[in-house]
Amino acid sequence: MNEVVETLRNIEQNYKIFQQQQFTFTKALDHTREEAHDLIRPVATIVQVQVYKDHHCISATDRRILNMFISICNDLRNLCQKVETVHPGDQVTNSILERCKVLLNDSNDLSAIRATYPHGVVNYLSFEEARKTYGGVVSLIPIVIDLLKEWVTYTKRHQLHQVSHGRAISKKEAPTSQKPSAVRFAAHTSVSNKNTVQLQEKDFQKYLLENQRPQKKAPWRPPGKHP
Repeated sequence: MNEVVETLRNIEQNYKIFQQQQFTFTKALDHTREEAHDLIRPVATIVQVQVYKDHHCISATDRRILNMFISICNDLRNLCQKVETVHPGDQVTNSILERCKVLLNDSNDLSAIRATYPHGVVNYLSFEEARKTYGGVVSLIPIVIDLLKEWVTYTKRHQLHQVSHGRAISKKEAPTSQKPSAVRFAAHTSVSNKNTVQLQEKDFQKYLLENQRPQKKAPWRPPGKHP
């Protein structure tokens, strides 16, 4: 769990750097879409950004920012796969991971998703046309990060509940397991004390018999005066 949290934190830090360059990102998409003669449809998939970078990018700055977006998406995808293999999860966590995997699929249509408060990435887009064109692609990373944070919070709470429940059961069972020993010890003590009393009584009777001496009778003399 600690490794998952640390990896997610690093991804989030990288995204904050990327988010500060959102204008550079959308301008790079403008340039590459123009080179690709693809100005009508919105940027709706990760693979679309990949194609722009690989085949229609003529600026090093554009290539760098597009590559940064793809790299963060790959990091998030790898984290989801790692979590799925090392953590069993339950219905809630599996549902969260499944949604993340769908969103991060290379060909998944992102045009309809929108990041909402507290994220302002869509509001930073200047025109309504830009929001329709780039609203989905700029919303992808913050939505997935929020989902993975939700996964971490739920998993930690669930694990804490299991630990607390286990301790409560242990505390309830501990006195019960000690009772038979206590009863046996009390019974043993009672028998031992009873035997001790009986031995003391026998020793006392024996003492009386051994110390009781028959009194010597004086020899018989005829009546009269005696010297």
